[in-house]
Amino acid sequence: MLPAVSKVGLVLGGGGITGAAFHFGTLLAIEMATGWHPDEAEVLVGTSSGAFVGAMVRGDALHLDSLAGTGETQDEIHDWLNGYLYRRGTPRGALRWLRRGLLPAIRRPSLHVALGSPGVYRTDGLEEWVSDAIGPLADSWPDKPTALVAYDVERRTRVPFGTEAAPKVSFSSAVAASSAVPFVYEPVQIGERWYADGGLASGTSADLLLAHPERLDLVLIVAPLAADAPRSSGRFYEDVFDKVGRAALAAELAMIRTQWPDTDILVLRPDEAVLDIARPNPMSVGAAIPTFLETLRSMRHELAHGSVWQVLQSHLCKTRPATHGGYASTLRNRPRVG
Repeated sequence: MLPAVSKVGLVLGGGGITGAAFHFGTLLAIEMATGWHPDEAEVLVGTSSGAFVGAMVRGDALHLDSLAGTGETQDEIHDWLNGYLYRRGTPRGALRWLRRGLLPAIRRPSLHVALGSPGVYRTDGLEEWVSDAIGPLADSWPDKPTALVAYDVERRTRVPFGTEAAPKVSFSSAVAASSAVPFVYEPVQIGERWYADGGLASGTSADLLLAHPERLDLVLIVAPLAADAPRSSGRFYEDVFDKVGRAALAAELAMIRTQWPDTDILVLRPDEAVLDIARPNPMSVGAAIPTFLETLRSMRHELAHGSVWQVLQSHLCKTRPATHGGYASTLRNRPRVG
């Protein structure tokens, strides 16, 4: 494999199982278009579903079997996903939720009402999924800089596992902690502390890239829960989450631009066609593969857009096409998937 043209910081945001499908489709589309493999990223930051996909990237498992298994029918794929995602537990931690989430939120309303909430499902299936996909790496940590973001329930702070600011933990446990969606999964205990979904702090945490000792040439952000505009038929809470995601990401981008003014930044978000499938329930296993296929279709056009392709060509392409128009034509003429 040829070395990367530029030093890239890859940020993978949260978004449930359909967000993971959006990541898979986006990253595979970029790889097909440029020849750049996401594992070549100098630094990787993953949150929630982005933490899971980050593990697939670093574990050389970014392929469809990691997302959908080897099932050939819709029912087989759904059963395979349900087996990992939805292992029922005994809801517990009501007192923890009362102290850490509910009562503080009554005094000062915020999304932190979910902190420490009991969950219907266990996260051991997520850990097993990672282990089955990437093997021994699940029990250790990648050599390349990788941060998976979770949220400390008691201290109300984000915790970037994989950095000096966080306890040492296995890769699979960090994915589980980062992905512990409130009310869906019980918080994850590591040592004496409890952790929940890193999206409680930010859906992206792109500013963590600034800890890298050298300026990065390109910051590439895939943000499933920071859509640019409301979905025309969307439910009210969809836009609430997107607004929160956009606001956090905007603040992070401002920090990056201030500290690294010469760094190119590319943010890829789902368009309305993708959102129509991925929403209103980002945790729907039935929507995962349709979201993946629609993402491939949307990225065929998104990556061919002049401003986007110029950035990709400048930083990622191993073989540079003679003209942008020729590449755009190639994308448009590719067979439709699905």
